[in-house]
Amino acid sequence: MDLKFDPFPILESERLIFRKVTQDDAPEILELRGDPVLMRYIPRPLAKNLEEARAYISMLEDNLSEGQHVNWGIVPKWHGKLVGTAGLFRIQPHNFRCEIGYMLLGDFHGMGLATEAVDTLLTYAFQNLGFHSVEAVIDPENTASEQVLVKSGFVREGFFKENCYWDGKFLDSAVYSILKRNHKAGQIQ
Repeated sequence: MDLKFDPFPILESERLIFRKVTQDDAPEILELRGDPVLMRYIPRPLAKNLEEARAYISMLEDNLSEGQHVNWGIVPKWHGKLVGTAGLFRIQPHNFRCEIGYMLLGDFHGMGLATEAVDTLLTYAFQNLGFHSVEAVIDPENTASEQVLVKSGFVREGFFKENCYWDGKFLDSAVYSILKRNHKAGQIQ
């Protein structure tokens, strides 16, 4: 598997451009990662200020250089600014498997952009990087994310009771996956 991301792969779909997240995106990252409504299903600390947003972007850059994950900023062609992120995480080259994650600002929900983003990243993961399978781990209460995954051809593989401890509570996780042979680029169900 060729997991070198230099130069950084810029991707494009019908309505979206996927580009590298830079320090200039700190205000938008703060808006995403600092919103308790958007982050309610993501067991990670909220970004409280621009410094924390910049630290998050630096972490993305470090993980990219180490081949641990690749994360794109999502920019609608008609908008011009970053409105979300999507990436391939927990890359397991020896298993030809990785995890996908995505998030969008609330004003961009319900437009099919998350599904378009997932399809674009799946196409890249399978056709360009050579992955065999991609998984997504979500909070079972996140029905909007579940709908995106099902539309994109994912199937539920498992449900784990209280397998994640966050903010003083044990949380459940649902695991979805898709195999390369079951992905049909651009043919969202």
